[in-house]
Amino acid sequence: MTKATGEDTRTLEILLVEDAPGDVRLASEALKLLPIENRIHVAADGQEALNYLRQRESYAGESLPDLVLLDLNLPRVNGHEVLQKMKNDPRLKHIPVVVLTSSKNEEDVLKAYDAYANCYVTKPTDWSEYSSAIQSIGDFWFNFVKLPSTS
Repeated sequence: MTKATGEDTRTLEILLVEDAPGDVRLASEALKLLPIENRIHVAADGQEALNYLRQRESYAGESLPDLVLLDLNLPRVNGHEVLQKMKNDPRLKHIPVVVLTSSKNEEDVLKAYDAYANCYVTKPTDWSEYSSAIQSIGDFWFNFVKLPSTS
């Protein structure tokens, strides 16, 4: 499937950093509904996400993602730390990061934007709203935005 711009025919890589199995299932199902060929990689905690992004351990040889969907409330390394480490790494800083979290705390919002999150989305609790939010994120980032090449 091609992007709306017709410029990119490759499969788009998405890293979902989420520790709640129910939210992983919801996001994965919603992403499957996108009319864009994509592959979802899941990291269950912040350290696993960093290993994936740095292509360490079992992730050696994996492609860098085109987009990261990042929860903030994660075990081992929290989402704020993952975001900060990504945006301070010359290899990773260009990858768009959508903070997708249950936190509505204004301090979390400001801290995320201070660390150069590309946007902050509070997870809807209703399935149809959640699915709509994920599809809107995918539509925006993969149909309207020119993403840098991750190769």
